[in-house]
Amino acid sequence: MPKVIETDPRYPIGEYKPQPFSIDKKVEWMADIKFLPLQLENAVLNLDEKQLHIPYREGGWTIQQVVHHVADSHMNAYIRFKVGLTEENPTIKPYNEKLWAEFSDVQKLPINISLTLLHALHLRWYETLKYVTDEQWNNHTVFHPEHKKTMRLWYLLGLYAWHGKHHVGHITSLRKRMAW
Repeated sequence: MPKVIETDPRYPIGEYKPQPFSIDKKVEWMADIKFLPLQLENAVLNLDEKQLHIPYREGGWTIQQVVHHVADSHMNAYIRFKVGLTEENPTIKPYNEKLWAEFSDVQKLPINISLTLLHALHLRWYETLKYVTDEQWNNHTVFHPEHKKTMRLWYLLGLYAWHGKHHVGHITSLRKRMAW
């Protein structure tokens, strides 16, 4: 009997692993940014209200919270890139994502609000990133005070490309486990 390998439900696609700069990775990650809204929309397609309020894992967020979180996170990411491109090693503003996931907008508003926002945001974000030079990817940085770490924009591109797929994976792995 083949051994079944169970993945950690917190990391359905694995944890983020930084990659060195390459044209191939840039093309891949840019496509991840461009197509994330559609992938997320497909992941929640035909889910009913009851299903949207089921956590993707024990102790985890509901699908509704995940969708709204991606919008919150990627709005912050877009701003981080803009300040990273226009200021010298700016300190970025952290936020408490766990508390944000408890706000009334996340609890009450339908997910189509965040899906619509993500389509517009990612169009703007992708358009901005298309014109970032290879030199800018590697030389422009931001400082994250919570992690006490300077991060290249290149690192952030990979991180947010992973982040979108990570949360789509939460939803699709739950759908698979539940046979939805």
